[in-house]
Amino acid sequence: MRRYFYPEKGFVETDTLHEGCWMKVVSPTTEDLDFLTNDLGIPESFIADIADADERPRTEEEEGWNLTIVRIPIVAADSATPYTTIPIGIIYSPERHIMITVCYHRTQLMPDFIGHNRRKKIVVTSETDFIFRLVHSSAVWFLKYLKQISSLIMEAEEALESSVRNEDLLQLMKLQKCLVYFSTSIRGNEAVINKLQGSRRSIGYDEDLAEDVSIELKQAYNTVTIHAEILTGTMDAFASVISNNVNTIMKRMTSVSILLMLPTLIASLYGMNVPNGLEHSPIAFWGLVVIAVVISVGAFFLLKRIKWF
Repeated sequence: MRRYFYPEKGFVETDTLHEGCWMKVVSPTTEDLDFLTNDLGIPESFIADIADADERPRTEEEEGWNLTIVRIPIVAADSATPYTTIPIGIIYSPERHIMITVCYHRTQLMPDFIGHNRRKKIVVTSETDFIFRLVHSSAVWFLKYLKQISSLIMEAEEALESSVRNEDLLQLMKLQKCLVYFSTSIRGNEAVINKLQGSRRSIGYDEDLAEDVSIELKQAYNTVTIHAEILTGTMDAFASVISNNVNTIMKRMTSVSILLMLPTLIASLYGMNVPNGLEHSPIAFWGLVVIAVVISVGAFFLLKRIKWF
């Protein structure tokens, strides 16, 4: 689906593509891809790189087109993890003065990005500032999703405190994967911002905006690092708890086995068909029962003293 906006006029939407226009392509169809490659002449390698879900943030230039790929966070409803990151490509032609963003997934970030710029009446006159603002918006969404991840971690921890279940441990592992994806993507976006600052210094850009983006990305990265360290400590703590519980159960089972073994041993010794001096005694049976009970009770208190029960 294609939509057209004018960043230089406060992101006003239009029906056609003109000079100074931004074309937003989301979940591109075959018709959209043909328009990009055949009508606009965008290299097919750019489109293929953006379609790769594992593509890392970077910049590239080919056939008069500049490509910048950054990664943005999304809620992954059909993924093994609750949250993940996806690439979004910003393609710019200095000669035609048009800009295209291509994303193969629908996200909440892009509508929020447009709405925020409209509310603030922000005017963007260069593609560098546009990229900076888009990355700044992605950093805000990283922080927003990190708050939700923090809440999910707390819920899983509370569930594990009452009962250690595999489902809760797997949930923590999935959240840990999310933090790894976030950390890698944020660092990649930081590298792209630093590269753009170095390569576009002669052209000029909003330095205050670039500084805000760097600060926001660092805050997001630090937040991810803190959550990752806390989650790692939590996983290690629960692993120790599980190991301790297993040891406790094994000690109790061993203690029960010992208590059952003692009367069984006595009954086995005096139940053999050999002379033992008690075969003609009328109180032999009850005497052996009393001896077995006394030994078992003594063993029980001994095991309890050494805290095996």
